[in-house]
Amino acid sequence: MKGTFTYFTRGLRHRWLKGTVLLVLAALVVVICLFSVIIYNYYHSTVRTGLESKARTATDFFATHGVRSYADYYNSAFRFAETFQERDRLELQFLNPDGSIMISTFAMAADTSPNTPDIWSAIESRQISTWVGRNQATGERIMAASAPILLSGGHVIGVMRFVTSLRQVDRQVLLNIVAIIGVGALVMVFVIFQNVVFLRSVIAPVSEITKMSKRIAEGSYGVQISNSYKDEVGEMVESINEMSLKIAQTEKIQAEFLSSISHELRTPLTAITGWGETLMYNDQLENETRSGIAIILKEARRLTKMVEELLEFTRMEDGRFTLNIEMIDIAAELEDAIFTYRELLHQDELGFSYECLLDEPPMIPGDPNRLKQVFLNLFDNAAKYGNEGKQIEVSIEMAGEYVRINIRDFGPGVPEDEIENVKMKFYKGSNSKGRGSGIGLAVCDEIIKYHGGSLELENAEGGGFLVTIYLPQSSATGEIER
Repeated sequence: MKGTFTYFTRGLRHRWLKGTVLLVLAALVVVICLFSVIIYNYYHSTVRTGLESKARTATDFFATHGVRSYADYYNSAFRFAETFQERDRLELQFLNPDGSIMISTFAMAADTSPNTPDIWSAIESRQISTWVGRNQATGERIMAASAPILLSGGHVIGVMRFVTSLRQVDRQVLLNIVAIIGVGALVMVFVIFQNVVFLRSVIAPVSEITKMSKRIAEGSYGVQISNSYKDEVGEMVESINEMSLKIAQTEKIQAEFLSSISHELRTPLTAITGWGETLMYNDQLENETRSGIAIILKEARRLTKMVEELLEFTRMEDGRFTLNIEMIDIAAELEDAIFTYRELLHQDELGFSYECLLDEPPMIPGDPNRLKQVFLNLFDNAAKYGNEGKQIEVSIEMAGEYVRINIRDFGPGVPEDEIENVKMKFYKGSNSKGRGSGIGLAVCDEIIKYHGGSLELENAEGGGFLVTIYLPQSSATGEIER
């Protein structure tokens, strides 16, 4: 039951994680990525626009003063570089048409060439061109804007190039990204906190409802769940409480009916059986009549057994079932039941093998009559449903602090998906061809539980069905060794 609650709450948390947290997280990731792209583009676009504006203004100056020769270009470039006011944050370069540096405000060596795409693009297109990359000498990220300087005839005589470091820009972009990630983390923490509080308010009542529903499913009909909720949870609790009461009423009516009809059936069945047995001793009966009476007796005994099972079950249901516990030799009780049933099996041409694997049969607490009832019922089931196998095997051995009794037939077994239902009252499997009430195993299971043990069912290896009984050696139960 604890595992059911854990699975349920884990399942609910899993759905919440997928439906809320991951969705919010994905949205935040998308927002942060978009913000980062926007911030990056904004800062770089601002720097690019500034550089292009300076380059355009400067080239307009050169065009106004009319550069007519390389000497004019050199003199104008030299004067412009000398009076350049922004050398502390920008590098100004004048390049030759072959891309080599002629003048640089950062005292770069003449005739060296940056050899960047913006230079060649400006020369070829005669338009301002920009480029972002790394400085070959320092590895620092830079942005450059190159503008062609034209002669009056439109021939490119040189290139004016502005270069700026992107260190501060990248730092500012990073700070903004870190800030938005921090905001996203705070939002995520708030969402998780809010949903954890909400989940607790939901899981607590749902777990309690699940626990009580499990009790109802296990047979505690009539139990009520305390309802202090005014929402949909409260409506669900009311529905379950109403269902529990109706089931309890139905079970009570059913138990009373079974008890009443069982008592009513016992009297005529006793009379039928008694008179049948009396008639069987009449020597004047013809063979055909005697066979008919034998059938009547057989069917009357079968019905009597069903009635007894129903009575036992109703006693268990209403709490009137009791055990007369005493210290018994369990091996002797099992062997006595085998002796009683062996002749019946022999008549049905069924083989019966018994193996005692106990060095010294232990004395255990138990009700001999009830345990014998269990053994005989299980032998009867093995004979009825395993008749095709023509063999029944019984063994007894120790399993830790428990005595283990194995009863195996070699019939068709039970479909795996039905095994867990076989011990349910009134349940008859799809392979069941015999007639019966369907409560024999349920009664056996309850009797063994009253003894502090367990009754386990499984399909045996190699075919057939295996019933295993565990009975404790003392009233203090220990771990069952399987």
